[in-house]
Amino acid sequence: MRAALESLLRARKLDVTLTSADAAVLPPERLAPTGDAALDALLGGGLRRGHLSEMTGAPSTGRSSVVVSALAAAADRGEAVALVDACDTFDPASAAARGLALERMLWVRPPVPPAADAACALKAFSLILQAGGFGLVVLDLADVAAPALRRLPCTSWMRIARIVEGSETAALLVGAEHIARSSGGVTVALAAAPARWRGAAPRARLFSGLVPAPRAIGVRHATALTGVGR
Repeated sequence: MRAALESLLRARKLDVTLTSADAAVLPPERLAPTGDAALDALLGGGLRRGHLSEMTGAPSTGRSSVVVSALAAAADRGEAVALVDACDTFDPASAAARGLALERMLWVRPPVPPAADAACALKAFSLILQAGGFGLVVLDLADVAAPALRRLPCTSWMRIARIVEGSETAALLVGAEHIARSSGGVTVALAAAPARWRGAAPRARLFSGLVPAPRAIGVRHATALTGVGR
């Protein structure tokens, strides 16, 4: 019975809603490569289109590097991308230097002076996903205070997952800790990243960046959508 039902869903191109282990192996067109070969290998090819995924990590774990890499990879494929920057931490100059085509990106940030508003950022994220036409949409809540995130209703994430379900868009949440993901999404947990240095002399070295150390959770066996909201 189950096999017949899954076959019917695939015939009608509704198989992206399947959450079995077999459904974890997706065709290339249902994946959005991040541009990071090691991370894409962990993810089985990239972030899942039609699903809400999340990336978690403390400061200096390489969150910004991974986000810029994923946005740049999507833009290089000719896709439109969007970043909802809740705390106005995105640096367009450094992102452009790393190859991100800014003309293909929609950047939404708080007014000046910055006033982080998680609910407003979530609303913008929802509207962009509803509009469609984007290959990757990122909501960066990494620097939003935990109490503000807990005030967001858990049903908000269920609604986001429903909006993006079955679409060509890969939706990504970025946070210091777990926030939410859809049943077919994945959590990318970033560990403390080792630093890169240039130069051999201990007192004459130059800092050249961080090396993200990602760990993918929920790639093979998806779990139900959960969130920190109440």
